[in-house]
Amino acid sequence: QVHLVESGGGLVQPGGSLRLSCAASGNIFRPYTMGWYRQAPGKRRELVAAISSDGSALYGDSAKGRFTVSREDAKDTVYLQMNSLQPEDTAVYSCNYRQTLGSQDYWGQGTQVTVSS
Repeated sequence: QVHLVESGGGLVQPGGSLRLSCAASGNIFRPYTMGWYRQAPGKRRELVAAISSDGSALYGDSAKGRFTVSREDAKDTVYLQMNSLQPEDTAVYSCNYRQTLGSQDYWGQGTQVTVSS
C-alpha cells in the first residue's frame, strides 16, 4: 500500500508559476519511478513528466522546456516546477508511483491547476 499526498495546485495567472509536490508514504520500496500526469475535461490523460530512480527524466511534449521534474528520495517526494503556465495547462494533475520491479501503479487524488486571467 502506497499513499500519495499532492500539494501545490491552485489558480495562477498566465505566465505564472506553480510548484507541485507529491509525497509517498507506506510500503515504499526502491527503486521506483514517480511522475505527473494530467487530464483536462474531454481530453485523454497525458504524461507531463516522470523521473526514475537514477534521476533520468521523461517529459511530455507540452511540458518540454517549461516544466522540470525532480525527486528527493530522502523524503520520497517528487516535485514538478511549472513555469510560463498557459490556459491550456489547466487540468487535474495526478501523481503516479510505480515500483521498478513491480507492476502496480499508485495514484494520488489529483490536484487542480487552473491558469486564468
